Amino acid sequence: MAVHEDRPLVQFGVLSEQIRVVDARLARLVECHAPRLLEVVGIGPDTAVALLIAVGDNPERLGSEASFAALCGVSPVERSSGRRQFRRLNRGGDRQANAALHRIVFTRLQVDSRTRDYYERRIKEGKTRREIVRCLKRYAAREVFHLIGQPQSGPRA
Repeated sequence: MAVHEDRPLVQFGVLSEQIRVVDARLARLVECHAPRLLEVVGIGPDTAVALLIAVGDNPERLGSEASFAALCGVSPVERSSGRRQFRRLNRGGDRQANAALHRIVFTRLQVDSRTRDYYERRIKEGKTRREIVRCLKRYAAREVFHLIGQPQSGPRA
């Protein structure tokens, strides 16, 4: 199959339209299952869907907000080295849910003044960027857990 120099293989207008259609469908699905998620700063349809998929795939692991945090890989992990004890980032859990919480935190750092104020305050306290992001992810997981609520367990299709 020959490629013509004067004709692009993919028309970007068509792809942009397909993306808009998929985003609208995702937003409608989220509105049906967890409508309050889309009202929160930093959560868009794609992020909400990733979190809802993690919840739907693991309903038995959602007894508390701490178990949801562990599921998302944002629960604190105690670590010590010599005399220093600290908490580190959790490397386990659902990586897509963790990435969704990561997007929420970094979106909030850009657009939410409360999150920026928290970040600046913790920097002045001597916390590292990693420690602050870990805390912000945990706060975001707590908020999402309460917005999603307990999932209904039923037969899977």
